[in-house]
Amino acid sequence: MTANPRSPFPSSRHIIVVGGGITGVTSAYALFREGHRVTLLEKNRYPAMETSFANGGQLSASNAEVWTHPSTLLKGIKWMLKPDAPLLVNPKPSWHKLSWFAEFIASIPKYKDNTVATARLAVAARQHLFDWAHAEGVDFDLKQEGILHIYRDQKGFDHAARVSQLLAEGGLPRRAVTPTEMRAIEPTLAGDYYGGFYTESDSTGDIHKFTVGLARACERHGVHLRLGADVAQLHSDGERARVTLADGEVIEGDALVVCAGVHSRRFGAQLGDWLNVYPVKGYSITVNLLDELSQQSAPNVSLLDDETKLVTSRLGVDRFRVAGTAEFNGFNLNIRADRIRPLVDWVNQCFPGVSTRQVVPWAGLRPMMPNMLPRVGAGKKANVFYNTGHGHLGWTLSAITAHQLAGHVTAWAGQRVAVGTSAALTQA
Repeated sequence: MTANPRSPFPSSRHIIVVGGGITGVTSAYALFREGHRVTLLEKNRYPAMETSFANGGQLSASNAEVWTHPSTLLKGIKWMLKPDAPLLVNPKPSWHKLSWFAEFIASIPKYKDNTVATARLAVAARQHLFDWAHAEGVDFDLKQEGILHIYRDQKGFDHAARVSQLLAEGGLPRRAVTPTEMRAIEPTLAGDYYGGFYTESDSTGDIHKFTVGLARACERHGVHLRLGADVAQLHSDGERARVTLADGEVIEGDALVVCAGVHSRRFGAQLGDWLNVYPVKGYSITVNLLDELSQQSAPNVSLLDDETKLVTSRLGVDRFRVAGTAEFNGFNLNIRADRIRPLVDWVNQCFPGVSTRQVVPWAGLRPMMPNMLPRVGAGKKANVFYNTGHGHLGWTLSAITAHQLAGHVTAWAGQRVAVGTSAALTQA
């Protein structure tokens, strides 16, 4: 068993964080800033090797609209047998999938409230993330050029106008733009469009570079980063927490924080909590811009094409990321050619000057809750906490949910100190 190291902070506790993706690393960092002793466990050899490896790159409050809208169900049924559809649902039933969709449907009446709430979180997240990156000197190809949503017909544009009203309630202004204004914002974009919406305050960056950089900062500040630590079992009696690794090693601490992405459902069940996280697969391609023409022809402004459900990010001079689609197919990480091809075709159509001769495909599993809101806070056991289930906005929301999580843990630690002090006074 590992010892519980001493700390100069009277209310600090030894907190074990499970998961070394964007939510686990930001949680560890926020907990350290609150004065806690932190051990972070990650099963891979490096942090950010799964869902936080090659996502779309957008820090996009403008993409805060939750999916619990009736049109999502209609599209899912319509596209079920179309292998290259933006939304693909494997018709093979499973209890996990059926229970998730049942809760998803039950959340549809909360569509507006949850969209507004998500927008508020996304706006609040920005300053935390930028401040942390600045404080620790983390370079992550940040580009603050805004995000342009593009629409090819009036129906999509009109829906976006209604979404804009909800985003405004959440504190996010964005403006409608004409096709002429769209080309002024991003001159490299080819094609015919009805109009768009531009959010100047949004930005992009490389999630993998940020997570790795912040993990290094955590280590510098004394966070115990355990890589290659494959967690098999979690246990808590409400007072002490215990983690058993696959090799039999046991690690003890005062509290557990589960940031395990799509594996959070399994770990939550071990701790007596129901977290109906479903693994929703997304794909990306990283286009290596090998020549000057490709570099000049790739966009600098981030795009979101609502019709194809694709997003883009320019990552430095020589990389262009395109990502999107949603596939409900269980814990399946196979990279399918028929799902990658539409992303390459989209680049060829919208940015014909960009060479797609060298494209790196990737697939990751988004940890998605049925109501599309992350699960942040305490579990049934007093010393168990969660920061998981961020879905398609894990990168965007990571800093604010880590900040909230640290607040929950610190409040719990303070209560333990108060109880201990009161008991000591009573005995005296």
